[in-house]
Amino acid sequence: MANGFFKVPHPKNEPVLSYAPGTKERKLLQQALAEARANVYDIPMYIGGEEVRTGNKKIMSPPHDHQHVLGHFHQGDKTHVEQAINAALGAKEMWSNLDWEYRASIFLKAADLLAGPYRYIMNAATMLGQSKNAYQAEIDSACELIDFLRFNVYFMSELYAEQPESLPGMWNRMEYRPLEGFTFAVTPFNFTAIAGNLPTSMAMMGNTVVWKPANSQIYAANIIMKILKEAGLPDGVINLVYVSGPDAGDVVFNHSDFAGLHFTGSTGVFQNMWKTIGNNIHRYKSYPRIVGETGGKDFVIAHKSANAKQVATALSRGAFEYQGQKCSAASRAYIPSNIWSEVKQHLIDDIKTMKMGGTEDFGNFINAVIDAKAFQSITEYIDKAKQNPLNEIIAGGKYDKSKGYFVEPTIIVTKDPLSLTMCEEIFGPVLTIYEYHAENFEQTLELVDGTSPYALTGSIMAQDRYAIELATKKLTHAAGNFYINDKPTGAVVGQQPFGGARGSGTNDKAGAKANIMRWVSMRTIKETFVTPIDYRYPFLDKE
Repeated sequence: MANGFFKVPHPKNEPVLSYAPGTKERKLLQQALAEARANVYDIPMYIGGEEVRTGNKKIMSPPHDHQHVLGHFHQGDKTHVEQAINAALGAKEMWSNLDWEYRASIFLKAADLLAGPYRYIMNAATMLGQSKNAYQAEIDSACELIDFLRFNVYFMSELYAEQPESLPGMWNRMEYRPLEGFTFAVTPFNFTAIAGNLPTSMAMMGNTVVWKPANSQIYAANIIMKILKEAGLPDGVINLVYVSGPDAGDVVFNHSDFAGLHFTGSTGVFQNMWKTIGNNIHRYKSYPRIVGETGGKDFVIAHKSANAKQVATALSRGAFEYQGQKCSAASRAYIPSNIWSEVKQHLIDDIKTMKMGGTEDFGNFINAVIDAKAFQSITEYIDKAKQNPLNEIIAGGKYDKSKGYFVEPTIIVTKDPLSLTMCEEIFGPVLTIYEYHAENFEQTLELVDGTSPYALTGSIMAQDRYAIELATKKLTHAAGNFYINDKPTGAVVGQQPFGGARGSGTNDKAGAKANIMRWVSMRTIKETFVTPIDYRYPFLDKE
């Protein structure tokens, strides 16, 4: 029983290590990579207190070296989803009744384990399993996930402390109950931090979870589960299953105790889930909470006052870090005619210096795209762009999957601002640029706002403050995360809460208290100290 109002440690963003030559962290990460490559891991599902092995093994390989075997995971089916739901429901009463500070301690310990003994193991798993270079892995699977765990605990304590006012003679209280039933987390391949945050943010608030990660992220998801178990997470609170999307959906969305969905992935999949939930709404005990962050067609618009070198750097980093496989990646750019030639030269020069290859070589800025399906989709966009006479490829455009799924960073310059690669999400290292007349800035802002159904991230590059203000106002609904004189990627937990609207999701802002609030159901309690014994009010009295 809680006998105090507990103040949790004030969170600070985890420092990003440099991995520069000669540093301790570089050596330790290289050792972790070597050890991971030297072993073949057998990865089970985690249901209740059991490690479940089905014998239906699926190979895990580095995207940049698809002949190498990192290990195998055990594929499940609908029966395992049912088992996971039963385990979550079975663990619900004890977990939801556990005093909040004990729940908080588990996730704070997990953050410290990740910051300490597991840091290089986790980064190595992300580098090998998802083909992220050392820096991209560090800011994701170490720092961002650590930040999510620590900041969410802090947000939880802030939320619990928010209480209503009470007039004399009464005491008003607010309880923040976990949702009634079980919750469902569906996580993507591209960020280990997202894979860790979606199930833990729900569990932290007293919910129990069925967690389905992307198959291409299971190698690192297994490490997350090991950390949580070592931190003291009770059996059945988070149940990790490796099943197909249709199998999971058929069971989860038809269950009367389904209470909430935390999703990151494609817009089409999310919309189908929403439709299914809506069609089944009569089945549920309550209205399920639906939180999703989906696609993006993220933009950079430069004003004629912008610095050309700054614009080029924002594009080089924003479009090609992690091979453009970020939902926030710069995918379309609008550059004014007065600086275009200079921006173009800087971009070409940048790409000439970008080395491409495996993540184990720390000199490689570009690594592989995630799998064969992604490789095919991205290269089809490049091929179609080549066939359009209004397009010119000024850099990249080549690809090779003989050893790994490698696609060169590619820049397409188009004369058609509504061409295919200006409008559709590609999720790869492809940037399309439209040159506009330097005096047509305001009209181009309207073009930016109306071109895409998405509204995740975007940026304005300018020195003219009037232009910055105009863009910020004109593009109010075009991006949930808007950047001024920076690339449109790299949101930091606690600093830039992340999420977009329109076709990009529900904008419930991961890395903010607003997201935590989605996983509770409030109960207002009013206690009256001296209860009336006469129904009559004073206005009824005679003169």
